[in-house]
Amino acid sequence: MLDQIHLLAAVTVLGVLEQAYFFLQVIYARRVFGISPPKISGPPEFERIFRAQVNSSEYFPIFLALLWQAGLFFHQGLAAALGLLYLCARYCYFMGYRASSSERLAPIYFSTGVLWILIAASALGILHFFLSHYVGLNTLQLLTV
Repeated sequence: MLDQIHLLAAVTVLGVLEQAYFFLQVIYARRVFGISPPKISGPPEFERIFRAQVNSSEYFPIFLALLWQAGLFFHQGLAAALGLLYLCARYCYFMGYRASSSERLAPIYFSTGVLWILIAASALGILHFFLSHYVGLNTLQLLTV
């Protein structure tokens, strides 16, 4: 069983570490700009870092659910590779947003595209499972004929 999920688990740990890094960047920015919690407004530099972290946190559960569904029902290797692409894009998004709000756009579009691919892989994998398990229709066998 573990050989079927080890790549997904590794990408999940990397994602959690990335989220922790984003949290730490907000803490550091709070210290630099003298902004105590619960305040969330301040200089534009702080607000961009804060928003980048919050936006990344909001998408993280969606990413995890899609990563695991695509990996379990479609293909672990493909899902893990897409997961790494997503994490890289989110890092570029964070760093771009930190520098300027306009520099966040290309990475956010790319990461959204990766999420759509994970949605498609998840849906196809789950559809295949339902068709083969409940209807007895092996779609993979039909494609090879």
